[in-house]
Amino acid sequence: MASPTSSVVTNGSAASTETRIDRIFAAQKAHAPALRQTDAAQRKAKIDRLRNGVVARREAIRAALDADFRKPEVETDLTEVKAVADEASFAIDHLESWMQPETVKTPPLLLGTRSEIHYQSRGVVLILSPWNYPFNLTFGPLVAALAAGNCVVLKPSEYTPNASRVMREIVAELFDEREVALVEGDKEVAQHLLQKPFDHIYFTGSPAVGKIVMQAAAEHLTSVTLELGGKSPTIVDDTADVRTAATKVAWGKFTNAGQTCIAPDHVYVHARQHDAFVREVRAAIHRFYGATAEARRSTPDYARLVNDNHFQRIRRFFDDAVTAGATVAAGGEHDAEDRYFAPTVLTNVPDAADVLCDEIFGPILPVVPYRSLEDVLAAINARPNPLALYLFTESDATAETVRTRTSAGGTCVNDVLLHYMNPHLPFGGAGHSGMGAAHGEYAFREFSHTRPVLTRSFGSKLIENVYPPYSSLTRRIVDWIWKLL
Repeated sequence: MASPTSSVVTNGSAASTETRIDRIFAAQKAHAPALRQTDAAQRKAKIDRLRNGVVARREAIRAALDADFRKPEVETDLTEVKAVADEASFAIDHLESWMQPETVKTPPLLLGTRSEIHYQSRGVVLILSPWNYPFNLTFGPLVAALAAGNCVVLKPSEYTPNASRVMREIVAELFDEREVALVEGDKEVAQHLLQKPFDHIYFTGSPAVGKIVMQAAAEHLTSVTLELGGKSPTIVDDTADVRTAATKVAWGKFTNAGQTCIAPDHVYVHARQHDAFVREVRAAIHRFYGATAEARRSTPDYARLVNDNHFQRIRRFFDDAVTAGATVAAGGEHDAEDRYFAPTVLTNVPDAADVLCDEIFGPILPVVPYRSLEDVLAAINARPNPLALYLFTESDATAETVRTRTSAGGTCVNDVLLHYMNPHLPFGGAGHSGMGAAHGEYAFREFSHTRPVLTRSFGSKLIENVYPPYSSLTRRIVDWIWKLL
């Protein structure tokens, strides 16, 4: 559906952009009460329109992400286009049941009343999305916001301008700006948006920026969903199938050139498995991307780092580790002009190296040998809670120990990344790695106010007997109530 008013704010003068944002926010605030009253069929129609619009532009999305950071077409299809389409289809299939009021039990004291929980739209929400999976992490939350009946302002990252352009075109064609508007710009634009009293903010990005978003939200007592990151560890114990573990870790780490918030950040491998694991990771890299350095450099199946600053950041991690004594077990080749950094494995990494202290968010995999699981658990618990934790083991007891003695946003046992792909599971962080949840019904509830409603049908005399003034009868009734407890 073409919109009668443009649903996009593009880069212009700062004053012009701020004026447009002010206008859009005012228009959405005025329109939000009408959207709150929409039924499931109306909301599903919007989600279906978004799904069809994204699928129809599959080739344009591929081209945009290739231009932004050489993202392979297969990865774009699976992690961007299909991910959004699947999120939309799941919401369409389940929205009617999500919107149904939930009846809850009535205690004896409230005899004659009925209590329900209603899920009501929050109003006007802001979605601040990152660059690493721009379509998925912009339009995925948009599906949930539309399902909950909200007006939405989208602000994608300026680091992927071609992706933002295609999203701008999709939003402009499909939505009236009173319902969905896309705002382009840099951090100054984001700061102006954060000055607005949105009813909810959904942010995906780094913990450092998450703190800024949360501080801004606090000024208006705005609720937030924060999908952040952290150093997601992997444990490979002495019972694990080394080849399987290495293959899965290599896939999870080097997809999107490591620019994935739930990529395995570093690996603790039992000392008896360490050398075999490193060999198998190297073999997996060769199978995936080519057996020679030149083949890996020229493959179309491996992305580039998103910009020069991020490339220099990854190179600093690498140089710091190698200077401190780390061994390059695989990769290490890089080219600043092409923003290429080869899939790289490091061993013998000193504990104080930056690559073991900071989130990597790139294609460097430190492998750390261990002998005692206690030492690994202590190392994990000494850091802020990660967004994901992965474990490869054939021992149910070990799996239970790791699960109960650590905290993480999500966990896979004998696999990586896949918990994100199940729409029946909540996806989110814990503490430093975020708050709130994405996907399916969990995301619908993030964008909804949980409103309790109590309705009395009969029998108000009991409660009326405890109104002031308090008599001897009141005391006897209160004593009787205490005995019921």
